[in-house]
Amino acid sequence: MRFNTFVYLKSLYPFKVKILKMENALTFIADHHVAFVFGILVFFGLMEALFGYLSDSRRNKDDVFVEVISTFFLLFITKPIVFFLSFEGTKLLFPTGEGVWTGLPFWAGLIIFLLVDDFLQYWYHRSSHEYKWLWKHHRPHHTATEMGLLVSYRESIYFFMMMPNIWWLGIFTYFGGGIPVAVGLVLKQIVIISSHSLARWDVFFYKRPFLKPVIQILERIFITPAFHHGHHAVSKIDAVGNPNGNFGNMFSIWDQMFGSATFTHAFPAEYGIPNDPQDPWQAHIFYPVVTSEKPGSELSKDFIFEKTTKTEPAILTLKEGDYLYCTCGYSRSQPFCDGSHHGTKFQPIRFSIKKEREYKLCRCKMCKKGPFCDDSHLKIENGKV
Repeated sequence: MRFNTFVYLKSLYPFKVKILKMENALTFIADHHVAFVFGILVFFGLMEALFGYLSDSRRNKDDVFVEVISTFFLLFITKPIVFFLSFEGTKLLFPTGEGVWTGLPFWAGLIIFLLVDDFLQYWYHRSSHEYKWLWKHHRPHHTATEMGLLVSYRESIYFFMMMPNIWWLGIFTYFGGGIPVAVGLVLKQIVIISSHSLARWDVFFYKRPFLKPVIQILERIFITPAFHHGHHAVSKIDAVGNPNGNFGNMFSIWDQMFGSATFTHAFPAEYGIPNDPQDPWQAHIFYPVVTSEKPGSELSKDFIFEKTTKTEPAILTLKEGDYLYCTCGYSRSQPFCDGSHHGTKFQPIRFSIKKEREYKLCRCKMCKKGPFCDDSHLKIENGKV
């Protein structure tokens, strides 16, 4: 028997749901929202196939396993279990609260559900880039070297278990928001899957100057492919990627509010993580129960996350071009970034060299003018720090 939020609710915890308008259509979507989500996946899958994106795919066996297994776990195991636990847990905490919000107009319930849902997911997503233990569970999402619809659900199986907005599904449903939840899930999946897909629908707007004002309004509200593809870039070296920003899932308003938004109308040249050790799919999905045997991998048993700073500066001859300077102090390519900042609140500094000559670059991370040394290391040597 397939899992369905609204059917589950009606069969186990029946209560009167009042919908003032479009009751039949909304109930139909609620009853069949799982089918709608699969329909969205099929639609974008066909788009990727018809436009030839899949013929150039670089996905290997491990990529396929990670994406298919993590998607299966989310849709058929994790989400049903979490929904049941959150619904039952809310019932224990608020035994008289069942269905108290059923009098809300549908549109109000939908807005409340989506805003809370996306706000929770924004901060959870952002935290998964700022805390190492959580980053390791989100890391599979960023090891994909190309985008695609199933990248949407490419995570460790434990990542979704801890996702607060999935727990919000059961909570809001218990209080009477079953139909807004089901309809909201369908709407959100349209945005999430389309923003991960290789079928970049927003390019149509970028290529037509008279439509640019339209996309500029849309992207200030909803996540577009360019906005989210930038989040999956290897780095921000090309001034397009923003792997430590653009965290939104359905709405871009949170990134704008909390200073993590970058709008470029362009797509990264490379996707993935720097120096990817190509961990096996088992480690991606089941870490820490299954670990990687790849040397230096964050998912290996012997991985040590340690400072690599040095007191003395690096004196290097740099050619003209763009560089990324390490600010976290963990890069094994000091003074340059190697991606070790993922899972911390640090971000590398992008800087440009206009003239080839010798430069003195900071490695102590005390300089106020980083990446260039300002002799702050002398304070360390003299014991003043």
